[in-house]
Amino acid sequence: MLVTRFFSRSAVIVFTLGLLMTSGCSSSKPVTTATERVNEGYAKAQKLYSKGNYDEAALVFESLLFTSRATALEDDVLFFLAQSYYRSGQYILSADIFTRMQQQISATPYARTSQFLLAKSYEKLSPHFELDQQFTNKAIEQFALYLDLYPMTDSSKIASDVDTYKELLKINPGNSEYKQNYAAATAQFSRIDSLRYAEKAIPVLREKLAKNTFFIARQYVQLKKYKAAVIFYDEVIKRYSDTIFFKQALAAKIDVLMKRKKWFDAGQTLDQYVQLYPEKEKEMKGVREKIRQNFKN
Repeated sequence: MLVTRFFSRSAVIVFTLGLLMTSGCSSSKPVTTATERVNEGYAKAQKLYSKGNYDEAALVFESLLFTSRATALEDDVLFFLAQSYYRSGQYILSADIFTRMQQQISATPYARTSQFLLAKSYEKLSPHFELDQQFTNKAIEQFALYLDLYPMTDSSKIASDVDTYKELLKINPGNSEYKQNYAAATAQFSRIDSLRYAEKAIPVLREKLAKNTFFIARQYVQLKKYKAAVIFYDEVIKRYSDTIFFKQALAAKIDVLMKRKKWFDAGQTLDQYVQLYPEKEKEMKGVREKIRQNFKN
């Protein structure tokens, strides 16, 4: 009987202690909600990002991709994950996330910056001219889209607005309207730099594409595959007339057509060449004579 009472009391004590321990744990470490966990993770990632630890920040942002969906932080997570990849030189990954962001959250306040950095990611991936130019084409496409979506405004007017509101704030520094207009004009002016960058980047990238095509044509010439060479010279002539390789391709095409004994076509190409570059008429006199003599025969 005594033994039975002893075990019964022991069981009650153990159960009571268990409840107290559970209660103590619960009060010291309350259960967090999904939103709180996302906020905590985001704060941790932002701290790493602000310190320049982009690889570590990316890992934390990655862990938030699923849990941040349909929350107020969804676009923040995507944007700073893409930025972390970009700043750590992982341009394929940054391009992927910037693209996903444009598709999933088109109304995000990060839309303009993410479109520009998407183009820059592809620009960074653009390889040496002899290699495949897939990323070069994508960079041109995305820079062109950026210029289309956010066209250049009157930079002189914006610069004037910046100066005007800057001077007005010196006279009346507490004026809230002046502050707002100055901030808006300054933000607009800073965006002009990215637009100018895009405008300058496109011709450089197109030059690389033209060079790639031109050198493929030259390789076919070296292999004595003249028909293939003409195809690639024509590609340069048709698509890249705004590059330095247009003139070279036109002259090289005349030479290849002569090698193929396509005298009529060579004569027509020579006429086009001299019409565009009349200063070359005297230099090409011997070539014209050779074409004329062979075309007669």
